[in-house]
Amino acid sequence: MSRIGNKVVVLPAGVTVEQDGSKVTVKGPKGELTRVFSKDITLSIEGNEVTFKRPDDSKEMKTIHGTTRALFHNMVVGVSEGFSKALEMIGVGYRAQLQGKKLVLSVGKSHPDDVEAPEGITFEVPDATHITVKGISKEAVGQMAAYIRSRRSPEPYKGKGIRYVGEYVRRKEGKTGK
Repeated sequence: MSRIGNKVVVLPAGVTVEQDGSKVTVKGPKGELTRVFSKDITLSIEGNEVTFKRPDDSKEMKTIHGTTRALFHNMVVGVSEGFSKALEMIGVGYRAQLQGKKLVLSVGKSHPDDVEAPEGITFEVPDATHITVKGISKEAVGQMAAYIRSRRSPEPYKGKGIRYVGEYVRRKEGKTGK
């Protein structure tokens, strides 16, 4: 875990970092993210390189060191490029529609499921069975994609449901009828 923490984070052009104690703000072309990190990890900015130092080599410090660096790197990538997760719907009559900022899912229930986009998250519906969740926070994008998937998780017998693009759903054999 400490190997990740020892890596240097290179800031792309247009990304700035401000530090106020343990509170770090990263600004870029896509937006701004703020996070409070552990007081034990020291963040040093030299030009366009950011390094993280830990006070000792205890197990807790090594884990916090690697986690802090990974979270900071995700912030930098988010404000410069952004994150996205793609979902696909498999099933007869399963479809998604975008109504303003609201995503309306028809997934075999008696009523449509409405999913509101929180602050910083946008939905794209390229066709009726594909959904793309976009935003600058990797955590928020992943959480929203997981929430949409939970509206109708893929089931193992017919494979119907909402799944990530490229996700493998292990299929089960049904009754044999002997």
